Amino acid sequence: MKRTLFLSILAMALTLAALWYEHRPLPPPHDATWEEVQAEAKNGGYRLISTEELARIYRQEPQKLLLVDTRQDWEYRSGYLQGAVNFPIEPTWWGRWRAQGKMATLLGPDKNRLAVFY
Repeated sequence: MKRTLFLSILAMALTLAALWYEHRPLPPPHDATWEEVQAEAKNGGYRLISTEELARIYRQEPQKLLLVDTRQDWEYRSGYLQGAVNFPIEPTWWGRWRAQGKMATLLGPDKNRLAVFY
């Protein structure tokens, strides 16, 4: 009897906690400053280029680019940049974690190749 009551109360508490977590108020989105973008790129070992430089490379040396369309398959099929490959990424930590191995295969061994994700 005591065990059943305990398990019932525990189940209710877990349900309430899950409902609260699912509907908790989230902080408003933060618009990153250019300085924050630069710092994150530097910390991650990324090189930032301008949109003008990207357009020049896309027109003159497209073989140097790896264009990766991160939208869902149906969105990709509705239109994409010429030469882009589809690599849907779910916007959750679980989706990004699951995609790590596939991402490494997609990017390949060349660490200096210019990859553009959109």
